[in-house]
Amino acid sequence: MELTGKNVFITGSSRGIGLAIAQAFSQKGANVVLNARSAISEELIASVAGPENKVIAISGDVSQEKDAQRMIKEAIDQLGSIDVLVNNAGITNDKLMLRMTQEDFEQVLRVNLTGAFNMTQSVLKPMTKARQGAIINISSVVGLMGNVGQANYAASKAGLIGFTKSVAREVAGRGITVNALAPGFIASDMTGVLSEKTQEAILSQIPMKRIGQACEVADLVTYLAAQTYITGQVLAIDGGMTMY
Repeated sequence: MELTGKNVFITGSSRGIGLAIAQAFSQKGANVVLNARSAISEELIASVAGPENKVIAISGDVSQEKDAQRMIKEAIDQLGSIDVLVNNAGITNDKLMLRMTQEDFEQVLRVNLTGAFNMTQSVLKPMTKARQGAIINISSVVGLMGNVGQANYAASKAGLIGFTKSVAREVAGRGITVNALAPGFIASDMTGVLSEKTQEAILSQIPMKRIGQACEVADLVTYLAAQTYITGQVLAIDGGMTMY
């Protein structure tokens, strides 16, 4: 798929990996829909926009079915179609299992997993009609290997992998690809506040001995969006953490 002029909706794209993904698509000439639960500033929109593409912002909560349906409709009304959906929105609420409440568990699943379901179901009908499209789900290495204190997050990200493979099988015949990425430790506001000891412990698990960059994840997302014969795959971008 040629990305120039295509319309891309990226959930949770006002900061971090989501914003880097939005910038990468914009640099390739795609029209971009920025998304967050709260309003997105004009300054942020302008910082993503390129000279010949459109960048718009649509606020809403992916965990709410009606919000998801409204956001996809608004995007199609403004741009004409959605060619690529990136399910990036996600939250954490880390606690040891013995201290985790049912609400702690379900809150994370509602955003990370049900949110991806809501957005994917809302976009599939127009994509199916067009007989083309790409859906990319941002999972995590935690969904592949688990992590202490993250039973809720790991369950949501592992569920997203199964979701990816199932939907990929359902829509492949319509020319729609569905893939997942599993980022490892990526530089962010969260990793920036970790102690030196914690960072050393993290690096000891990474064969490449460095933390990844958001732009590296973004480059892989744009690559996958352009491919028409890769589907149902989970690509780890983790410096080798999960090769074992």
